[in-house]
Amino acid sequence: MMAASLLRRDKRATAAHLKADLTRTDNSSGLRQLQELLDAVLNPEKPAADTEALDWCKCLIAGGEGFEEFCKTVRSYDNATLCGLVWTANFVAYRCRTCGISPCMSLCAECFNNGEHTGHDFNMFRSQAGGACDCGDSNVMRDSGFCRRHRLRTGENVPSIPRDLLLMSEMVLPRFILCIIQYLRDGYVEPDTSAERDLQKVLQQLEPQITFLEELTKMGGAMRTVLTKILTNQQTYKELSMGQEENVYAKKNYDKYLSALKNSGLVSVEEKSQGGAAAAAAAADVAVGAEGGAGAMVLLGTSGPGSPDDSTKEEDQDGGQFVGQRKRVKLSSSTKDPYIIDSLKHKCFLEELLFWTIKFEFPQKMVTFLLNMLPDQDYKITFTKTFVQHYAFIMKTLMKSHESDTMSNRIVHISVQLFSNEELARHMTEECQLLDIMVTVLLYMMESCLIKSELQDEENNRHVVVNCSEALLKNNTYWPLVSDFINILSHQSVAKKFLEDHSLLMLWMSFVSFFQGMNLNKRELNEHVEFESQTYYAAFAAELEACAQPMWGLLTHCKVKETQEYTKTVVRYCLETLQIWFDAIGFIDEPAPNQVTFHLPLHRYYAMFLSRAVKCQGLDLDSLLPDQEMLMKIMVHPLQIQACLSEIHSNMWVRNGLQIKGQAMTYVQSHFCNSMIDPDIYLLQVCASRLDPDYFISSVFERFKVVDLLTMASQHQNAVLDSEQERPMLEGALTFLVILTSLRIHLGMTDDEILRSEMVSQLCMNDRTHSALLDLIPENPNPKSGIVPGSCSFEDVLSAVSDFKAPVFEPGGSMQQGMYTPKAEVWEKEFDPIMVVLRTVYRRDVQSAMDRYSAFLKQYGIHTGNPWPPYKERTPLHPCYKGLIRLLHCKTLHIVIFTLLYKIWMDHQNMSEHVLCMVLYLIELGLDNQVQDSKEDEEPCIEEHCHDSWFPGTNLLSNLHHVINFVRVRVPETAPEVKRETPPSTSAEASSYGQNSRRLSGNWRENLREAQVFSLVAERRRKFQEMINRNSTEAAQVVRPKSSSTRWVSPGTPPQLVTEILEIRESMLSLLVKLHQKMSSKQNSLSASWLDEPDTSRHAHGDGITAIERILTKAAARSCQIKRSIQDICGKVCPPVPPKKNSPSDKKAMDKEERRQRARERQQKLLAEFASRQKSFMETAMDVESPETEAAMDLGPSEVMESEVLYDCVICGQSGPSTEDRPTGLVVLLQASSVLGHRCKSKQPKQLPTSDEEHIYLADTCGVAHDVRLTLMQQFFKDSSCLQSVSIGWDGGVYVQTCGHTLHIDCHKSYMESLRNDQVLQGFSVDKGEFTCPLCRQFANSVLPCRPGRGTDASGWHTPTNKAARVLVKEVEDLQEKLGLFPTESNLSKEMELVIKDIKNTTQKKYMDYGKNPGSPDNDFLFMYSVARTNLELELVHRGGNMCSGGASAAAKRSCLNQLFHVLAMHMRLYSIDSAYNPWTKLTQIAQHKEADGFDEERPEVPMLFRDVPSLLIIFVLTMPQPLRKEHFTCVIKMLYNLQFTQALAALSTKLSYEERQAWVTSGALKKNAASSEKSFEALLSHVIGELSKDKSVYKVNSEETTMLSSSVWSPQSIEFSLQQFCLPFLRLSCLLQHHLYGDNLTGCPEEEEFSSLAVCLGLLPSAPQPPSAVHSASCLEWPFNAFDLVTQWCDEVTGLSQMQPEQSLSLLVHDPQWAAPRLLQLPDNYNIIFQYYHRKACTACKKVPKDPALCLVCGAFVCLKGGCCKQQGTCECVLHSQHCGAATGIFLLINASVIIIIRGHRFCLWGSVYLDAHGEEDRDLRRGKPLFLCEERYRVLEQQWVSHTFDHINKRWGPHYNGL
Repeated sequence: MMAASLLRRDKRATAAHLKADLTRTDNSSGLRQLQELLDAVLNPEKPAADTEALDWCKCLIAGGEGFEEFCKTVRSYDNATLCGLVWTANFVAYRCRTCGISPCMSLCAECFNNGEHTGHDFNMFRSQAGGACDCGDSNVMRDSGFCRRHRLRTGENVPSIPRDLLLMSEMVLPRFILCIIQYLRDGYVEPDTSAERDLQKVLQQLEPQITFLEELTKMGGAMRTVLTKILTNQQTYKELSMGQEENVYAKKNYDKYLSALKNSGLVSVEEKSQGGAAAAAAAADVAVGAEGGAGAMVLLGTSGPGSPDDSTKEEDQDGGQFVGQRKRVKLSSSTKDPYIIDSLKHKCFLEELLFWTIKFEFPQKMVTFLLNMLPDQDYKITFTKTFVQHYAFIMKTLMKSHESDTMSNRIVHISVQLFSNEELARHMTEECQLLDIMVTVLLYMMESCLIKSELQDEENNRHVVVNCSEALLKNNTYWPLVSDFINILSHQSVAKKFLEDHSLLMLWMSFVSFFQGMNLNKRELNEHVEFESQTYYAAFAAELEACAQPMWGLLTHCKVKETQEYTKTVVRYCLETLQIWFDAIGFIDEPAPNQVTFHLPLHRYYAMFLSRAVKCQGLDLDSLLPDQEMLMKIMVHPLQIQACLSEIHSNMWVRNGLQIKGQAMTYVQSHFCNSMIDPDIYLLQVCASRLDPDYFISSVFERFKVVDLLTMASQHQNAVLDSEQERPMLEGALTFLVILTSLRIHLGMTDDEILRSEMVSQLCMNDRTHSALLDLIPENPNPKSGIVPGSCSFEDVLSAVSDFKAPVFEPGGSMQQGMYTPKAEVWEKEFDPIMVVLRTVYRRDVQSAMDRYSAFLKQYGIHTGNPWPPYKERTPLHPCYKGLIRLLHCKTLHIVIFTLLYKIWMDHQNMSEHVLCMVLYLIELGLDNQVQDSKEDEEPCIEEHCHDSWFPGTNLLSNLHHVINFVRVRVPETAPEVKRETPPSTSAEASSYGQNSRRLSGNWRENLREAQVFSLVAERRRKFQEMINRNSTEAAQVVRPKSSSTRWVSPGTPPQLVTEILEIRESMLSLLVKLHQKMSSKQNSLSASWLDEPDTSRHAHGDGITAIERILTKAAARSCQIKRSIQDICGKVCPPVPPKKNSPSDKKAMDKEERRQRARERQQKLLAEFASRQKSFMETAMDVESPETEAAMDLGPSEVMESEVLYDCVICGQSGPSTEDRPTGLVVLLQASSVLGHRCKSKQPKQLPTSDEEHIYLADTCGVAHDVRLTLMQQFFKDSSCLQSVSIGWDGGVYVQTCGHTLHIDCHKSYMESLRNDQVLQGFSVDKGEFTCPLCRQFANSVLPCRPGRGTDASGWHTPTNKAARVLVKEVEDLQEKLGLFPTESNLSKEMELVIKDIKNTTQKKYMDYGKNPGSPDNDFLFMYSVARTNLELELVHRGGNMCSGGASAAAKRSCLNQLFHVLAMHMRLYSIDSAYNPWTKLTQIAQHKEADGFDEERPEVPMLFRDVPSLLIIFVLTMPQPLRKEHFTCVIKMLYNLQFTQALAALSTKLSYEERQAWVTSGALKKNAASSEKSFEALLSHVIGELSKDKSVYKVNSEETTMLSSSVWSPQSIEFSLQQFCLPFLRLSCLLQHHLYGDNLTGCPEEEEFSSLAVCLGLLPSAPQPPSAVHSASCLEWPFNAFDLVTQWCDEVTGLSQMQPEQSLSLLVHDPQWAAPRLLQLPDNYNIIFQYYHRKACTACKKVPKDPALCLVCGAFVCLKGGCCKQQGTCECVLHSQHCGAATGIFLLINASVIIIIRGHRFCLWGSVYLDAHGEEDRDLRRGKPLFLCEERYRVLEQQWVSHTFDHINKRWGPHYNGL
């Protein structure tokens, strides 16, 4: 065959040959050849993993040239004007709200950074579901936001493409795509038979093919056009898809495809055949789809004969019958398109590809391929149509999927690209019935999980609701569909179509009614519920996402008059659906007791559309309201929720578990409140404004179950509440009434006013960060949209009401964010406690707001006591809602107010200040809101006058001063009001109740007529019931006997009730005045003339007294009659027997008050005493001075002898000396530190690299320099000598710090034992010896023993000496010869050994072994004295690098250097220095020239000039017997200074040019003979130059360079300065050491005088010269011997080195001891610079882009956090790096989170962030994605903690990292 021969030939040649054939005019042979070749190559029976076919395709498409070049050529013809870059989850993208038209707009980083977005409202985000870049698409974003490339539309002027370039692609690709489809057909198996693995396997094998398709799409517009043609061409599909007749495989393949198609409709084929046409129509609309279909039909009342789940659904049938019928009618009418229901039919490749993509549950690669094609417009339209056509099928697959989360994300990834485009969405709505499909599909989806509602009438309830415990709701599976629906409703044109289509609206309402009443709570009355269901999360999410958000979406389009009709339609359908719902649940007039549902979406739709109609569209409210009866029904459920909120907070629902509290909180929480509680309250306000106010008020008190409490009697029975619940419920009822009558959110406030009041209430509760405020303030429109309307006004309002508090850094280490706090005038004028109560999720927030308010009043001296919530004037009501005011002017409310005032005055039980506060609030609201034209209002009262002889009218003003004389009450027989049989003459029966409630005996009959009967509910409610049902036939059934008869029957036989009459003779006014007297506890607190000087300003803030005065003033101002009444009442001299005064109980009260006062004073006194004790204790505790300083210097010598240092043990509290047997120790923390090693020469910190060009070089750090130096020495000199010539510990040195507290070592051991047994999780590891100081809780890990303080030689130590230098030098030498006495074995010595062991264990082995043979004594010796060096150097760093500050700085008090020295010295005494090698002799004597014995083969010792002088000092001090006399110490310093000075001269001389050297030699030679030549630097300098010029001169090395460099000439001054600088580090260190050993004070000095001040301090100079800056460094020299001889000897050691190169000896000679302070890296100001460079950077070790990249802020290393890729021996990279770079301390910036973590040893902690946004907030994990800027203060604090090693003390939250970071 031809194909076979072609297959054997070279692919590229064949391709070229075929292409030539095909380009001829007669190309039939070419076509035939190509087809045969493709038949052979693309054979679907071959395994897909065989890549041969793919290679052939690539060659054929390229037509003979290389595939890469072909790609390049095609790309050059790219005519795309859109970016269209597709990304998957976790990709970092940008969203700019300023440029976006659609809220879903997103940009890739490249387009964003190349666009102009400065000053815009943008943020960076991590994609959740994936997305695509919209740059260049003007449907989604404004052109101004395009990046440079897409703004210029470079694609448009690309030359047109040569025809033959893509010719082969057009031939080959259809077959290639067909091949992929055949693989997919073949590989698919129904999921129930196979495991998901099989599907995954098929996909894995196809990976290369699909990747190839993806590559093609990336070639640009030209190739996409070809692909679009192929994918959408119906002819090609027809020819290819069925396969040729003779090909059996293709046929089988095609049948598989057909069977897969079968069940793709919403209704499967079998079902259709079963139930005949009618059933099909019904099922078609409500069935679930293939599996549950039959079951769903049963629910509809048309049972399919062969239905498998018949039995299970039986019980629903009777209930289901009705539902089904009704729903079926509505649904069937709406479905215009049979193809929503029927199986799918495919006409082109694209459709079948999408079909398989869905079947295989949206594999990522396929999704990316389909999306990559979208920039092609033709493709976009066809693909969107296909997607819509498959919508129902997507829903079915999604519901079956086990991976619904991943699948949801992939679906939205696609749909958001299609539906965010308004043009496209409108097109689909018009052509493909997009809205019908979406609504129907949503309905189908929800119908799979309906259950019978149990609300109201459990048995006969016909309503169905979604079951919140179904996976569909619990896992939010419906989310993608709902989110698409919300997305298309955001387009005006689409929303209008939806609102115009009545059948669709009706369908939607029936969808919403599925959620009406879901997740019903029934109150548990007996047992605590066993299992707390958490379904409420699902319920709240479902209502918000599936009901509220589409509602907000629709509301955005109903803003203007022109859209009135829409609103009317929606309102009409809401009412209809509500009516249907009331019928279905069997609701008549009373809600069922003890159940509540928080979900009433139908009510809320109705409320929100009403509000919008009145507020924006100028519609008349009454035209949209139903009749009174319907209003009464509508009011019931929202009111039930308000009462239940109160019940839940009164702990009446505790047996339902915590979740019920969770529901109550979620209902008012900021993301839900404007879709839940706000509409509910608004709806109640509407009902209240239209219903009879008396009816409404009585309903409220009945719902809140406090009717029985509202009686004048002092005792009552409540059948429904326990007595401890009565008070909170009464407070709840009154608070609710206050909210109802004073909230104006939907009743006339503008949007800006609403925003302002929301913001004020949030700020009053607590200071808030900017992001918290954004989150806490409910956004009005669709919350998902991301576009906050008027976010600019958000900033304006914010700056108007609050002050910004910049982020502060408390020294304790807690980092504050930038906060906003209310301005003073806001507290004064705008603080609204009612709004705060409405918006608090936690009750404590109300308290917090009140505390802050009273703090403000105190601060400004406005009010000092405990203030009451202030009363706030309200914005005027919208005229439509004026009826609401009638609530405040109705008799029922006035009766309640009167009763409560009376009860509070009489101190009845269950009254509280809060109750009074709310009562007064209601009175004041009534005074401020007067009802106009009160004439008509009087009329309805006439007929009911029989009940209401309480008040003459309904106006509050006139009722205030109406006096009520008698009241008839029903009381239990046991109540004090009931007449006892005692003769009336005695006052016994009245004693408990005050004389005012005298029983009346004689004229009982007459008074009875006017006694007020207070039956708040019974009669009133009955009357309204009759009113409603007058024209209703079932009146008889409805007016069932109200519970008034049964009300009193409660468990246990209660006492009988009797009717009594009380004499009251009070009016509301008189009660107010009396309450005023009672509260101010003055008899006549208000004088009669009080009203004449009203000063209203002081009434704004204050307590109850102020509130009453404010009310009385207002009332008097509004009516003269009231003014007179008040004057009367105040003027009446107190009645002879006023209530509660002068009675015995009153005396008690007075005494009580006095007693309280005294108790208070006593308490204050005790507290003060306690505080002072505590203070003195703290002072002593913190004052553990270093012991030597305490060896009281001022005592005479005799006493010093006896005195020992006393230590306090913080565990046992005893005080005593440290002894050999029972040593005391200092609590210390040992840690390895590399801070010193990271010092550099330059004071400027290194920059963090943020581009590939920048690098950090670490070679110039202190640690590296010392390493290099030691290695060089070890090459040439004797090892033991090398190890004494330098210090180590720059990297990994051990730093010892203490909190200053001491304890007995045995006490410490028992303390550790107790910690070990303590199972509490501690942040530290006891096994590693870690603990916290028992007193100050500072972290520690060892105890440093204190040397017993014997005051032996103390006086001799400090005596100034007058011995000659030579004598002292000899004495020092003898002391060194003295072998250290071996310490006797004692507890103390054991402890000291242990500490040494601890110190060694603190750092890693590599930081200790520098010698040639590790573990040798020399090595140990080096490590020991280096510990001392490290601690001295670090203290210097902490002092700022010099000794200018002086003083025993805070560090000294906490310093443990003294003890450390003793421990080290004791350990070092074990090593004696061989006298032959003792450096002291070389320092002070001229060596005798040894004959050249046989010593030559041994390496020489290190020359003195190469040795490190401070190291020598420490060696001497540690090896000489302790305590060292001061004179000897000074002698050592002097000798070493000589060496240091000579080193300085040598180093300096190498910097001079040859000529300068010559000049100095000659000038110095003249001075050599002068008497003071030994103290003149010129003489010595010339001598040094002369000596060093001998033999192999170090000067020869770089003579050329020096001449080039030094253009400046060295003057004597500059030389002097340079010498001083060289010697200073040594002097500083010596001075510090002297301070610690001898307790000398350090004197501060200016920087330029540091040298002289130190020289004096160390005794190098007798006294400071004047002026101090004029000191000469040479004048401090004091030679024990001829200076020139010594210098010669030292120089000879250098010049005599035979092995060394001059360069090497030069580098050892020029050793500059000056280092700058350690710094962390310099970070860029803008975080984005770091983020963009590092978050995609590949790791240097594993070459992958890390999932969690991190940066070391010390050295700039880039590491993988937690990455398994760079693990070594089970340790992750960050931990490894922290050990390597910081000796187990690491500071890492986590790139993706912007936070810093600290690793310290085996623990780590989150430190916080040094990058803050414009509002001073951190953005951990970059969730908000706002631009972040470096906060210098925080970064300085971080650096400070690093340098001072205080991470362990300041950061509290440490945890173990188990090497996993």
